[in-house]
Amino acid sequence: MRIAIIGGGAAGLMAAATINEVDPTADVFLLEKNPELGKKVIISGGGRCNVTTGIESASEVLAKYPRGGKFLQSTLRHFTPTDVRAWFEAHDVPLKCEDDGRVFPVSDNGHDIVGAFTLLFSSSKTKVLLKHGVSGLSKTDRGFMVEVKNQPPLPADRVVLALGGQAYRHTGSTGDGYALAEKLGHHITHLAASLNSFITAEKWPRSLAGVSFTKATISAHGTKHYSFTGPFLFTHSGVSGPAVFALSSLVAYEEYGPKKALKINIDLVPDSAADKLFADLKSLMIQSTKKSFKNTLRTLVPLSVTDVICSELQISPTIKNSETSHQMARAAVDWIKNVPLAVIGRGTGDEFVTAGGVELSEVDPRTMESKLCQGLYFAGEILNVDGFTGGFNLQASWSTGRMAGKSASK
Repeated sequence: MRIAIIGGGAAGLMAAATINEVDPTADVFLLEKNPELGKKVIISGGGRCNVTTGIESASEVLAKYPRGGKFLQSTLRHFTPTDVRAWFEAHDVPLKCEDDGRVFPVSDNGHDIVGAFTLLFSSSKTKVLLKHGVSGLSKTDRGFMVEVKNQPPLPADRVVLALGGQAYRHTGSTGDGYALAEKLGHHITHLAASLNSFITAEKWPRSLAGVSFTKATISAHGTKHYSFTGPFLFTHSGVSGPAVFALSSLVAYEEYGPKKALKINIDLVPDSAADKLFADLKSLMIQSTKKSFKNTLRTLVPLSVTDVICSELQISPTIKNSETSHQMARAAVDWIKNVPLAVIGRGTGDEFVTAGGVELSEVDPRTMESKLCQGLYFAGEILNVDGFTGGFNLQASWSTGRMAGKSASK
């Protein structure tokens, strides 16, 4: 059995490792266009590599995928986050789960994750072919013919396509797999960036760069209403953080830019109703009439934010509580509960993910085999599957790679 795995990222690595376990006699060819394996895996999470999630409930994990959650049910239950952690621990990569549920190698070094596979392949029949960019893939009477740039073509009985998306092009994720899949009859859904930060038209966020909130509700108003609650922070160009990344995933297919902004609003105090905040603020103002209104606002938001509130609402920063009108106080509370921003661009995020990919109805979710081309399997980001930040995208790659490897080796 000759199996060609195209793509040496997370999904391809796991597919090859799985075939080694299931059928050690199989001839496995792992083709990677880069001079090293797992380049995107190594740099993910700022080089720390958020391997998976600490969440154990399958239904809770599946809810973290805005696209493809239902498709992943079988594979993710077959190779759970707990299984992923056990696999790496068994291959001498100790892991740790942080307070926010993200799982990293204890070393905080993504090289250790890829190194586990490299060590495994060194003692198996897997042939790692680096600098082997695939230029074509065709079906033959006996299987497949893999066309390799500047190399002889490679015949294979079965093929696993694990080329990733096109979200982080300098790592090699340039969308090459889409063309190969289309040539074999598959359809590619609309593609868009996901898990990005937001660049805003407003310039005042830069004065708050680094100011963070552990919990806020961010809403977007596009063709639909979208909302997500979680941590976020202001940046020099707009807003970022887990809640922003999640919202960017939900609005991945919304069109926005300098000529057509995406309107968002941020509730900085989501656990308190506006009327209660206003009543609390008025009570403090009455108790301290000589205190400045700006400093009184510090009980609701950080001092640096009160500077922006005064600037945006044209309230004097030195005005005292006794001089502050009912309307001014109400306007300040309304701003805190509904910070208005106009998003005009996508910035970088913690992960590099493409929304969209191979149409899922054309792939068997129980085996990862193509329904259109026997012997062809898919794994990883090439599929129309993407999750929120927090290890869910790598988890999907490990799970689908595991299933593709098992199925292809049978």
